[in-house]
Amino acid sequence: MKKSLFLTLLMSFTFSGNLFAADLPAATGQDVINYLNEANYQGWQLWPGKTKLYEGRHPHGALLTTYVSKGAYQAIEGKAGSIPSGEFVVKENYSPDKNLAAVTVMYKQTGYNAEGGDWFWLKYASDGTIQKEGKVGGCIGCHAAVKSNDWLFIGPVK
Repeated sequence: MKKSLFLTLLMSFTFSGNLFAADLPAATGQDVINYLNEANYQGWQLWPGKTKLYEGRHPHGALLTTYVSKGAYQAIEGKAGSIPSGEFVVKENYSPDKNLAAVTVMYKQTGYNAEGGDWFWLKYASDGTIQKEGKVGGCIGCHAAVKSNDWLFIGPVK
């Protein structure tokens, strides 16, 4: 029994990069926002090679800051080829005058949406108002151009 529990926990950590995978949020906008706030995502590491307030492009802000959860960071640094399930890429979108306009989130969930890379997509305003969530056609349609890079434009994961 103890060996079985240990192996289950070890596999959960190994495959999700998150020992507490059971504590991950449901794929809903409010659950993800609550999780990110409780996890203090701004304390996470930045996407490797990116700084705060780097130059952005449409449809995101003029300036961007991109945070990644621990397992995502490890996958990027390790050139794993994809972000593990249960991990996050959180992009703060700023106006040219450095005011936060919105936050866009990619949350990987195996089995969520194979046609969209198993990503849950979320965009919310600086006041927390959800603007888009779920299987967002515009996000999926645009990011399909980088499907071979796990749907990520920002930098290589291979």
